[in-house]
This record gives sequence, C-alpha cells and structure tokens, in this order.
Amino acid sequence: MLYIFDMGGVVTTNFGADNKMYPYLGLERPKFFEICQKEKAADGSDYDIDFLLGVGKISVEEFWREFNRRIMLLGLDVPEVTTDLYRLFFHPELKMETVELIKELREKKHRVVCGTNTIQSHWENHLERGDYALFDQTYASNKIGLAKPDPAFWKTIMMAEGYEPSQTYFTDDRLDNVEAAASLGIHAVQFTSAEAVRAAFHI
Repeated sequence: MLYIFDMGGVVTTNFGADNKMYPYLGLERPKFFEICQKEKAADGSDYDIDFLLGVGKISVEEFWREFNRRIMLLGLDVPEVTTDLYRLFFHPELKMETVELIKELREKKHRVVCGTNTIQSHWENHLERGDYALFDQTYASNKIGLAKPDPAFWKTIMMAEGYEPSQTYFTDDRLDNVEAAASLGIHAVQFTSAEAVRAAFHI
C-alpha cells in the first residue's frame, strides 16, 4: 500500500499556528496574505505571489522583493524585508507519535511518502533537519509545480509511485485537501492525531 503524509500539522507542528513573522511585520496573518494575493498580472490573471512561491514559479528573493514593492505602494508602516523571514522564523517540532507511525508502516514494507505544500525556505530547513529522511520519497509543491488541493497533485504522486487510488492512503490536517483526495477514490482522513489515523486506516 501507498501512504501519503502531509508534513506541517501532521509530522511537524504547524508553522502558521504560532510563528513570529506576522508580529515582526506588524501585520495580522489575513492581511499578510491579502497583500500577497492583491494584484493582477498584465494578462489580467491573479498574481498571487504566495501561490507562485509555493509551486516554485518564483524564488524566495523575488517573493520578498515583490512584497516590499506592494507594501511601499500601499503606504503601510511595515519594515522593509531584507532577509528571508520564512526561513528566519521557521522552527517546527516533530510529532513523535506520527514519526513512530511512519517508521512502523515502513517496517511493514509499505511505501510511505510525504506529499506537502511547501516553499523553498521550508524545504531547505526540513532537509537540514533530516525530516524528509523519514520517508521513502518526498513530493513537494515547490518541486513538482502542483499544490493541494489540485487533484493533479495526488494523480502525479500515484503515477510516479505506481499505485491506484484504492491502494492509496492519505492524511492531512486540512479538510479541503482530504476531501480533494477522497474525491479521487483515495482513502483519506483528516489528521487529528496519530492514534486517530491508526484507527481510521486499521493499522
């Protein structure tokens, strides 16, 4: 069987829950993402720099350069970003119960992979910490150019791994991602705890 685990909120604590980046900028989290999503490209399409960063279409440097430009145009009292705040304030902690579950599944010869929406800053941090070494393979949005909840995200993983939806299990802390995976016929459950995943998947 193929087991796909999300990273943030499942294997590690969720970065967005208590990080220091937004207080440093003096912005509420919704306002930060409103700024990221505010403008449109020359062709009229949305120019969401957060999404583009998450699928690897722009670099971290391009993201913060564009963020600074938008802050200046809006006349907001926000400090100019001169270092990668996504990296500076990223300090996730492993959820050891999930780690043990992943190890158990691999010991039983199941294929266990990470399917994560992430950005280069966080990708590099997880690599340095060895978090991705828990898995047989990692499929990250910034590397494959696809992000959850786009169904193509899971289709690409299953194609690469050689498994059908009926042979695939997925857990994520976000309900929209779980529902998108389930719509493909994947066994999917919203993550609340490692024990709940064990029970749902009869591990």
